Amino acid sequence: MKKKNENAANLPVADKSKHYSFFENVWDVVRQIPKGRVTSYGAIAACLGAKSSARMVGWAMNMSFGTKPKVPAQRVVNRNGMLSGKAHFATPTLMEELLKKEGIEVEKDKVVNFF
Repeated sequence: MKKKNENAANLPVADKSKHYSFFENVWDVVRQIPKGRVTSYGAIAACLGAKSSARMVGWAMNMSFGTKPKVPAQRVVNRNGMLSGKAHFATPTLMEELLKKEGIEVEKDKVVNFF
């Protein structure tokens, strides 16, 4: 018969000296996306082991403006390559402008050849 907390040794121990936040983890992943590259909300969620949390990644991106170090939110699009987060930028065209500045081709609010 198993003791009640026998599997507890396999769980990570909460360390109060560290602050864990899903949003901060998302921002750390996005900061690693190189200039000239884009990824999707779902790919970031899967990378973090939360495959069904693409919408939460979107919320994290909406809250990323003003963080330090800066989060290149323009590099995150929906699963079809659409600039679905563009409404959260300072102007309606800023997301597209930033992507084009990085050499990413965008037509009709969609990244060209997004796979």
